[in-house]
Amino acid sequence: MVRGVGRLLTDIRPLKVSLDYRRLWAGNTVAQLGQQMTAVTIAIQVYALTHSTFSVGLVGLFSLFPLIAFGLYGGAFADAVDRRKLALYASLGLWLMSMVLVFQAARDMRTVWVLYGVVAVQSGCFAVNSPARSAILPRLVSRELLPAANALNMASFNLGFTVGPLLGAIAISVGGYTVAYAIDTVTFTASLYALLRLPPIPPEPADGEVISRPGIRSVIEGFRYLRHSPNIAMTFVLDMCAMVFAQPRSLFPAVAGLFFGGGVRTVGLLQAAPAIGSLIAFLFSGWVSRIHRQGIAIAIAVSLYGAAVALFGTSRFLFVGVLFLALSGAADMVSAAYRSTILQVAAPDNLRGRLQGFFTVVVSGGPRLGDFAMGSAAALASPTTALVGGGLLCITGVAASCAKQRRILHYDARAPVA
Repeated sequence: MVRGVGRLLTDIRPLKVSLDYRRLWAGNTVAQLGQQMTAVTIAIQVYALTHSTFSVGLVGLFSLFPLIAFGLYGGAFADAVDRRKLALYASLGLWLMSMVLVFQAARDMRTVWVLYGVVAVQSGCFAVNSPARSAILPRLVSRELLPAANALNMASFNLGFTVGPLLGAIAISVGGYTVAYAIDTVTFTASLYALLRLPPIPPEPADGEVISRPGIRSVIEGFRYLRHSPNIAMTFVLDMCAMVFAQPRSLFPAVAGLFFGGGVRTVGLLQAAPAIGSLIAFLFSGWVSRIHRQGIAIAIAVSLYGAAVALFGTSRFLFVGVLFLALSGAADMVSAAYRSTILQVAAPDNLRGRLQGFFTVVVSGGPRLGDFAMGSAAALASPTTALVGGGLLCITGVAASCAKQRRILHYDARAPVA
């Protein structure tokens, strides 16, 4: 029985076998705390300045366009240069933007356009940083450990997403926006240190191939590969169903009071709830590496996510709302672990940066577009209508997509096909 329970618990083998991965994971875990504090602080500051869910939704829209442009070209550069250096330079840009946020808060500038501008630059830097970091991972751990490594990465993100918003809300209550942003500038140094300690990681073209020069032709080459890789493409489509139709976070500042009669700390709890669910799922994720039909697992997980968001829209007790958001986070953790693994295993190394760039655009751009869509729908109708309708649209989108492209349901990790 003890052995059976052990097989359900978290698989931490990637941390044991790779010093570089262990250092990178630890640095990212610390940095995520500050980054998620900043994310919730920006949303709260925008809502305090404007008292508008639409304005909070615009945060997602202002970050969307830089994310698309730089995500595509960032992936092309990740297939052409040392990925470690590229990630380091982009991380320095993110660090500088954290300092700008501290400055504007300390000067009490009280203009939402400064926040929108910082968000746009941060998005561009992130769009370069993320594909480079993701393309590094398969060079640090073996193929069979990638699902476990991706689950660990999701746990790292969600630990920050759990604790970060709560700390952000407390920091705002105690010291204001300046303190919350300042903590981000300090914690982000852990990520910079981890990148500095990595060895050079240039792209490795297959035999007979040359390294592509970054540019529009390189981006088109990546799209051409994706066009003939239905399983990888479907991981993007299924994630968009969740993130565009059923992304609830832009409504948290509003529903904290409308649904639950709370304030800033309730916003922090709602922000943290999905990550709490993800972390609980992660603690019992030892089974993740043993699932071979990963396409079916993604479809089920995304559908469960949509159902949880729809049920959150009907809740009026804080405990119940947090429970449904936690369930959405648990489903998202499973989906993300398998989507990342399919991309990293099925894609060749010389195209991995560009495909990870597309992945970044979808995974990070989708929620930003979802923020705008959900905020707009709530402004036109109501938060309840937006949340319930979005969750149902997510489930419908998954069913329609899988009916049209059934190959994803037959994907087997033992014989990966792009």
